[in-house]
Amino acid sequence: MSVDEKRLIDEKTAAFVVIGGGIAGVTCAETLSALSPEKKVILITASPLIKAVTNFQQLSKALETFDVVEKPSSSLQSECSNVEIIHASVTALDSGKHIVETDAGKTVKYDKLCICTGGKPKLICKDNPYVIGIRDTESVQAFQKKLSGSRRIVVVGNGGIATELVYEVQGCEVVWAIKDDSISTMYLDAGAAQFILPKLKEGKPQQSGLLKRLKYTVADSPSPGVQSTPGGALGPDWAEKVTLKGGSQGDQPRVHVEYKVEVKEVWTAEEFNARNPGQSESSSSGNHEEWPVCVELTNGVVYGCDLVVSATGVYPNTHPFVKDNQFRLGADGGLEVNSKMQTSVQDVFAAGDVCTAGWQPSPLWQQMRLWSQARQMGAYSAKCMLADLHQEDIHMDFCFELFAHVTKFFNYKVILLGKYNAHGLGKDYHVLLRMTEGKEYVKTVMHDGKMVGATLIGETDLEETFENLILNQMDLSSFGEDLLYPGVDIQDFFD
Repeated sequence: MSVDEKRLIDEKTAAFVVIGGGIAGVTCAETLSALSPEKKVILITASPLIKAVTNFQQLSKALETFDVVEKPSSSLQSECSNVEIIHASVTALDSGKHIVETDAGKTVKYDKLCICTGGKPKLICKDNPYVIGIRDTESVQAFQKKLSGSRRIVVVGNGGIATELVYEVQGCEVVWAIKDDSISTMYLDAGAAQFILPKLKEGKPQQSGLLKRLKYTVADSPSPGVQSTPGGALGPDWAEKVTLKGGSQGDQPRVHVEYKVEVKEVWTAEEFNARNPGQSESSSSGNHEEWPVCVELTNGVVYGCDLVVSATGVYPNTHPFVKDNQFRLGADGGLEVNSKMQTSVQDVFAAGDVCTAGWQPSPLWQQMRLWSQARQMGAYSAKCMLADLHQEDIHMDFCFELFAHVTKFFNYKVILLGKYNAHGLGKDYHVLLRMTEGKEYVKTVMHDGKMVGATLIGETDLEETFENLILNQMDLSSFGEDLLYPGVDIQDFFD
């Protein structure tokens, strides 16, 4: 049998093919199945477990909350009869022939393709057994195992995962190294950071009840190389679902923040002592030889530790699609997509962390690689693929009108709306602020008398009102500094 004959036997064909078992990919496949049940959909995923959205709630026009659960990919096939799952890693894309090649020896022919392969973590030090990146469930499980015997860890990074991690870790000293002068700068300004910071010194509140989530494990890799392929990104409240317990006694948090630093070098204890004879550790834990790894920061401080957690962000996972295909890439390396989620390659769409928004966005929206946007892009890309197949026009989804995100930091509910950190406004804005220590933090960003962004921390019950004010662009100049005054019930005026 010739190679071409074998390829034809192993070839599968579908109207829609989606690559990636994360939130964007699974949402895209589910939406395609619901909107076009007569068309075949193939989902290619490297892991037998997929990420799925559950407990979805629409809090307002733009705000939504949901949980992310892992479940066997077979469950998707049972729920969506026209969806077929292929467990494999994609090795090549021939966009001219509309063919995807996999490491399982199969080829898949498509009419429309959507790439939802997410992002890969940026590691500060590759191939070091003491440095771990956290991105998916598999990496969290590896972290749990290594953390269980750790006395001290160094967490590097200032994004969402790092912020959740330092709060959830118990029974272990944590050194948090950040390059900024305040924590969580991607989400919080310096004032909001100071508002939540005292929570780091408090003990975690006890769980009010069991987290009722099914847990699955992967027994065997379905095809060669699958096990080492990154899984889908962690979903909301991921750190609350796992036990992050170190090797020391007691649960009282011990977190020290090193501000305005980066990692200069990561050494083994032997390497450090050989290069720096006689130098003592800057922290008060004794000789470096007690620790398997040492982290040297740019401020000259050296910490010995048992484990280094690299939480310095992700980069779009575009391999192997860019090889031999004329994809236009964004400045961040993602597959650039237009307002219909189309890439520069015909019949190829992209959604989630792997793509970069290439259209002129709404003045109140910006792309951030978040679970909420992955879900929205996955659903919208499915609608765009179907419209393109039938040569129909489609209007851009409302979710791209206003940036809106709900999360939780240090057990506080956090809501971000519009230009919550005055993105792109230069100095042409002013801020109104209301804060009750330990209870709420309310910040609005005002531009030309109109509200263009807001940060709400705590149970403020202001999210829907502020969302309406931002979307309607009502002139609020007459309220001046009294807009957030407790005696003014703005819900009555603007709901």
